[in-house]
Amino acid sequence: MAAARAEQDPFRLRELPHDGIYFYSKRIDNSRLQRQADPAAAGQCWSAVSAAAVLLMIGASIISPNVASILAGYKLEALKQERQSLIDRKRELDVREASLLSPERLNSLAKDRQLASPASSQIYHLDNPSADGHFAKADAPVLTHQR
Repeated sequence: MAAARAEQDPFRLRELPHDGIYFYSKRIDNSRLQRQADPAAAGQCWSAVSAAAVLLMIGASIISPNVASILAGYKLEALKQERQSLIDRKRELDVREASLLSPERLNSLAKDRQLASPASSQIYHLDNPSADGHFAKADAPVLTHQR
């Protein structure tokens, strides 16, 4: 025995557990097999689909008010911005209108086009309506015959 121990290599590792087991892969052909129909599987499938639909509807009914309020908030902010832009545009137009209707500009336009102030006989005041309820009256032109 002492001779057997002396022959062993002191640097040799001991064997690992299950070192003598070898695995081989074998190709299996299942092309000829047919799956048996399970009559309960269709009912289980439809019950799972209906349960998922019910859960989806419940989830949608829980989430939809929050989504609607968020969308309404976005729309409200967009309308506020549109209102502010319209107010700014109105201010710009008011300033432009004031500059176009300023007396200095109108006087300069009148001078450029050689316009004069109307005579007092050309002015008709429409503040006082006539007895028949009309503000203005068109008189028939007077014809003068020259022979």
